[in-house]
Amino acid sequence: MKSRKILFLENVLRWMAMLVLKQRKPTVVAITGSVGKTSAKDAIYSVLSAKFSVRENQKNYNNEIGIPLTIIGAESGGRNVFKWLWVFLRWLLALILPGYPKILVLELGIDRPGDMAHFMSFIHPTVSVVTNVSASHLEFFSTVERIAKEKSVLVRALADSDFAILNGDDELVFQMGKNTKASVLSFGYSQEAAINASNLNYNYQAGAPDGISFKLNYQGKNIPIRLKNILAGHYVYAALAAIATGIIFKMNLVEIAQAIEKLQSPTGRMNLVPGVNGGYIIDDTYNASPISTLAALETLSQLQGQRKIAVLGDMLELGDQSQKGHLEVIKKAFELNVNPLFIIGERMTQAAKKYFAEQLLIEKIRVFNSHQEIILALQKIIKKRDFVLVKGSQGMRMEKIVEGILANPEDGEKLLCRQTSQWKEKPYMKP
Repeated sequence: MKSRKILFLENVLRWMAMLVLKQRKPTVVAITGSVGKTSAKDAIYSVLSAKFSVRENQKNYNNEIGIPLTIIGAESGGRNVFKWLWVFLRWLLALILPGYPKILVLELGIDRPGDMAHFMSFIHPTVSVVTNVSASHLEFFSTVERIAKEKSVLVRALADSDFAILNGDDELVFQMGKNTKASVLSFGYSQEAAINASNLNYNYQAGAPDGISFKLNYQGKNIPIRLKNILAGHYVYAALAAIATGIIFKMNLVEIAQAIEKLQSPTGRMNLVPGVNGGYIIDDTYNASPISTLAALETLSQLQGQRKIAVLGDMLELGDQSQKGHLEVIKKAFELNVNPLFIIGERMTQAAKKYFAEQLLIEKIRVFNSHQEIILALQKIIKKRDFVLVKGSQGMRMEKIVEGILANPEDGEKLLCRQTSQWKEKPYMKP
């Protein structure tokens, strides 16, 4: 339950943002989804900013406070009264000074029923993007179908002159196109999608990963797309959503391809960083759900390396789907021959012990009680060209493990997520 102070602040910021939008009239591209929101937002920003004046939300500014602050162009004042006075001044400047962005690219995070309706009460998007629907935040929605219904509010809010960009490989998302007056552009690997990808390749340079490439298919045209700084194949979805957005804004495919080539993964989201002893760390520690963890394991399995090691922490906020989700992940890790498999967290440990005991393969897992135990174990076993995937929900603070096995620990500040003083001072608490 939110305090009265928080509710008051949210309402004031909502009103301030509404005035800015009314005064400046930017075109709004709004993005939602269970996973892949941030990567889609970054890809769309990368494409549109090559030609237009664009602003995107930074940090984790995708909630009832962060979205208005993004629209205003200010950072949170926290508990500092003077910083909030600066927010007020930035709001006044946004209303009167020239140079406000032509396009706002806004990632909308929803946690509870009613969140999307709150956003739509003051944001009126011209383009709505839905990346997917899966079992995250089930704690507050009970079923995936209810999550889909909440996210579909973003699509139903569109006018007939607007555009919906929908994941054609996700049936719950694709069906949203039937409940909107807007023009619909679908994307995905399916050939039925209006904008689709094929021939995905993982590239290597001198034995080291060097991005991915795929073929873009649109209206009979086939264009090669290279993502030099991207490791994960599922980032193709973000690229396709960005390509669809560029097409809506009447950019040609060549300039879209050139812009998307510069895309980089946000910190903590399938970033490849150098590890100790010549190993590679796949840092996917920003958050975790079953669908994103399964995708990360698939990427790990497809890479060319000596060994594939996974360090998995609990996935939180899954409600009554928690046991099922953790079991799916453990089963997939075994099927993809991840070895060794390091586990931390009560939920992941229970699932691993249950599955591997049934398969008589309990020796394939190692269960740990602390980050430091895992760090010391990894420092001993990592060898040259090993790949180590580290993933878990925010509450598991898995970035602390990555920090402990970096080749150059001093680079943690720029390479890892949650590196602000506020986060670093926050101790790990068992969820």
